[in-house]
Formats: sequence, structure tokens, C-alpha cells
Amino acid sequence: MMLDVFNNDAFSVTSLTDFINEIKYRPGRIGELGLFDRSAVTTTSIAIERIGDTIQLVAPSPRGAPGETRTTPKRSVLSLQIPHFQRDWSVMADEVQGVRGMGEEQAVMTVQQLVDQKLADNQADLAVTEEAIRLSAITGIVEYADGTTLNLYTAFDRTAPTEVDFDLDNATPADGALRKKCTDVIRAMRSALGATPFQGVHSFCSDNFFDDLLRHKEVRDTYKGHSEAAILRDSYVGPNRGSNPIFQFGGITFENYGEVGSNGVGVATNKCRFFPLGVTGLFRTYDGPADYIDEVNTAPGQQFHSRQRPMENDKGIKGETQMNCLNICTRPDVLMSAKRT
Repeated sequence: MMLDVFNNDAFSVTSLTDFINEIKYRPGRIGELGLFDRSAVTTTSIAIERIGDTIQLVAPSPRGAPGETRTTPKRSVLSLQIPHFQRDWSVMADEVQGVRGMGEEQAVMTVQQLVDQKLADNQADLAVTEEAIRLSAITGIVEYADGTTLNLYTAFDRTAPTEVDFDLDNATPADGALRKKCTDVIRAMRSALGATPFQGVHSFCSDNFFDDLLRHKEVRDTYKGHSEAAILRDSYVGPNRGSNPIFQFGGITFENYGEVGSNGVGVATNKCRFFPLGVTGLFRTYDGPADYIDEVNTAPGQQFHSRQRPMENDKGIKGETQMNCLNICTRPDVLMSAKRT
């Protein structure tokens, strides 16, 4: 009788899902940048149609003669499955032993606090999972926690750009060599984007790549005597000291996003990843429906879903929180990478 409190509307699938999508959680740096455009779909897979993206120059022809015929780009359709991520949780009868009075508002509120905490904990894990997946998507190869991958270069029939050696361990670098490396990255990215406009180039760097870059002679000489010379001392620009260290050089914004702890979220040692900002539809997140009978192919997906069911013999309540999302870069050939040395 005590656990009948879960039959209250506060614990319906709609209420649980609405609540978990309202939890205030810092989704991570990529979420803060607003890099990925989010779309809700009603299916468990998405289809992307591609019509070539080449620029065709028109050759001169004799007056009065027929002109050349424009080559029509081939269309291609790519189908990708939306991965499913799920965390299970439970509320045992013993955990609500002190709650009495079926139908009393106070009982509902007390149990709801316990459920809310479990929802928040699992939603936090799923949000970090999505951040890690998105971080791998900017490398062109999406990586999942079970070791499986989605190679976007293969999927979109593109070739991965050659990694740039920034030669940061060179004790006597040539004057202007570092700025030339930055210019090469920007030019290669502009070439890959073709006529598509972009706002700028951003990068995520490993700890040692960022540190060596910041103490490079060319960078230091650029900032010395400048109003932002404090960057050389603090390697810091941001709203607070908990933000990632960040500075600009050679037309690129370099941000330190090294691996934190053992959760594997961050750029690998010696590496730096470059990507353009302001390109509509370049990075996409597709939210699919939950794997419930009443939602598949009917209800648009949401970032998170949650549902509960009674345990056998009324021992408690089993619940689940799930995320069904696909995070991709639709033009992986514009993604550049660099190594420290």
C-alpha cells in the first residue's frame, strides 16, 4: 500500500520525462558553444541526402557556338542508426519505509525527492556521455564507451585531411613558421568548405600541446607589450578560473581541453583538433524516440526519456533513464588535426 504513491501523476512517464529534461545541468564545453544543431525525429534512423559540393568554373567558348553543359552532381543517400543509451535505477521499499499515508501530499513530495535525485544522477552521466561523443565527432570518428566507432569519413565517402605537424618541440623555430602553420590550417579548411561561409576557426588542444604552444617564442613575442600580455602569465580568458584556458593566435582560437581524470573526456595527448564555427548544419544531433511501444514512430524524440515500473512482489520500483541520440559532422573533410611534434 505504501508504494501506491507511485501511481500519482507525479510519477507518470510524461512527468518523469518532463522533469529530467528540465534539470539544470552544465552539459560541457561543446554544449556551451552551441556547436551542434539539435533535431527531434520519430524514427530510429535518419537519412541524409547529399548533392555534390564542388565549384564548377565556366570555360570561354566561341561566340555563336554552343556553350558547355554543366555537370550535374550525383545524389547520394546515407542512412544512419540512432544509438540507444540507457541507465537503470530503482527505489526499494525500504528506502521509503518512513513515508506513511497513501494519498497524502507530503508522502508524494518525500518520495519524489528521492526519485528526482536518482534521475539527476543518471541524467548527469548521460550528459557527460554525449559530451564525450561530440568531442570525438569533431575528429571525424565518433567513439562510444563500448569501443565501437562510426567512421564519418567512410560513411560520407570523404578523405581525412593530413595531420599538421606544429613542430612545437623545435628549440630554434624559423621566424613566422608557427603563424604559417595556422594559415595552412585556415586555408585548407576554407578550401574544404568551398563557397560555404564560416565565422572563424576554433580548436581544442591537449594539455601539453597547449602549454608548448603558449610558451612558443613566436606566441610570446606577439603578446609582449600588448594589452593582453597577461595571457602569457595566466593562459586564461573566460568567465572564471574554472573555465578552459584559451587564447588567440594566427587567426585561430586555441582552447585547452585536455583529458580530465579517468573519464576519457578530452583531447588525447599531443593532439589538437580544429573545426569551423558558424557553418549551419555542419554538426548535427538527432534525438530519436524511446524504445516504448507508445512512442516508436509516433512521438518525436527528446534529449532524455524516463519511465518506471513495479518490481516483482512489490519490492520496490524499477526505473530507467535513456538517451537516443546520434551526433555527427556532416562534412568531416573540413575537420583538421595537428600534432605537437
